[in-house]
Amino acid sequence: MSVVGLRRRSSSLRDKGWRALNAAQLVFTLAWTAGGICLALLVRLVTGGQHWPLRMAARLWAPGLMGGAGARLRVEGAEGIDWSRPHVLVANHQSVIDACALFRATPVALRFVLKQEMTRMPFVGWYARQMGMLFIERGTSRSSPQRLRDAVALVQGGATLCAFPEGTRSRDGSVGAFKGGLFQVAIESGVPVLPVAIEGSGAVLPAAGFRVRPGTIRVRFGAPLATSGLQANDRNALARRARDAVIDLLHG
Repeated sequence: MSVVGLRRRSSSLRDKGWRALNAAQLVFTLAWTAGGICLALLVRLVTGGQHWPLRMAARLWAPGLMGGAGARLRVEGAEGIDWSRPHVLVANHQSVIDACALFRATPVALRFVLKQEMTRMPFVGWYARQMGMLFIERGTSRSSPQRLRDAVALVQGGATLCAFPEGTRSRDGSVGAFKGGLFQVAIESGVPVLPVAIEGSGAVLPAAGFRVRPGTIRVRFGAPLATSGLQANDRNALARRARDAVIDLLHG
């Protein structure tokens, strides 16, 4: 057999091995998520509170999935944040594993802003509703005022809210425009916006498909952006500042 033929055979065997491993990882991901959510909901039922079921996402679910993917986590800047006060976290978005990285990197309970269609997903939707996550319905404005009031009340009650304001996952690593709605929540709540940069997640698990490869995910926390003195019509300018801060963190 020629050298070219040997290389092609080796590449084919390698590809088959990765596909088999990724199939096993997908089964593990689904089983681990379903099992973890069932346990969290049981804890919610027994304790009557949301704190411990939320922290289980950071201490059990996220480490398990990241370990199963062969992902190593590197966190920078968290020690400089006053976690005793609520924030609105905004991060760039490359992969579904971003949520795991943020759960693991943030030392307080997180409540995510999710798309409305997530409520229809078994297990994940059940968990999100029970944990007080916020849902947004794209293309519908009638419910926006009530959803805004709900979000403001949640943050003013001490919750740290987290969202991906690009609205979709980036396929090439670039950071898209940040939508302004979440920044209005921060302004009306009077809490800082905390820019967060996630790097490497798209290489571990790309935006499309389930092609998992081991790698390092870096989560870098920036300096909080104050919202005191801002008005609702400042939200788009604040969104641009936050996006610029995330890009600076990615290039830092």
